[in-house]
Amino acid sequence: MCVTDLDRGKDLVLGDAFVTLPVAQLGVIPLLIQVSAAMESGKVDAAASVARQPLVDGSSAGLWRHFAAVDLKPVDLAVLTAAAADPLATNALIDLVGLDPVRERIEHLGLTRTALLDRVREDRGPDDAPHFALSTTRDLTTMFSALMNGRAVSATVSAQVIGWLALNADLGLAAGATGLDPLAHAGTGKELLLVNKTGRDRGIRAEAGVLAGPRAGVAYAMIVQFTEHTPLDRLRVQDAFRVFGADLMESVH
Repeated sequence: MCVTDLDRGKDLVLGDAFVTLPVAQLGVIPLLIQVSAAMESGKVDAAASVARQPLVDGSSAGLWRHFAAVDLKPVDLAVLTAAAADPLATNALIDLVGLDPVRERIEHLGLTRTALLDRVREDRGPDDAPHFALSTTRDLTTMFSALMNGRAVSATVSAQVIGWLALNADLGLAAGATGLDPLAHAGTGKELLLVNKTGRDRGIRAEAGVLAGPRAGVAYAMIVQFTEHTPLDRLRVQDAFRVFGADLMESVH
């Protein structure tokens, strides 16, 4: 885990913050940054439509597969990716900007232990990357601090990505301690600001974000990799995230 003060950049909590672990859908954050940067530079036409691909990779989850609309604009795909971790939308964005430019963007952001390895896949075979994405809690808090302070590419790009991530509907881990409405917490007022993203896969739970209240603002990240034999294993991990979230709430509120 890693918690840093948003204003001063001071480390408040560190625990194995440099250990690289799978982070599942948290890997979409540099992808969203690259998409926004490409739209700002004109390399991606924000008004163009992107066609939905056949339901192959990651086809058992997400919302777009249920839409009547088979063509969406890049901004719509970004919203689906940020808010609902939609696998088809995520893969469409990867196809739109390419994995190599995302990897270059990660380097430009100074994230030395973060990687977007592959597309979203429901089943990973021997020829596929073992995970969708890897990162550390240090890199994740660095990324959220840069976004929140307008330093990720540009102030415009940072604000756009923060706006997308503020729509995230998964408040089931640390963010659950805020008591906010998962479907309507963006722009809830000055008392509490939450912008977060989660990652979930078998044996993996991760969350990173920004939490700000009357007393302070922090960038935070926590990754848990565990052996998943029974539902109780998942519940114990979820309880650990809730305790972490309660500590965050106490520090900012």
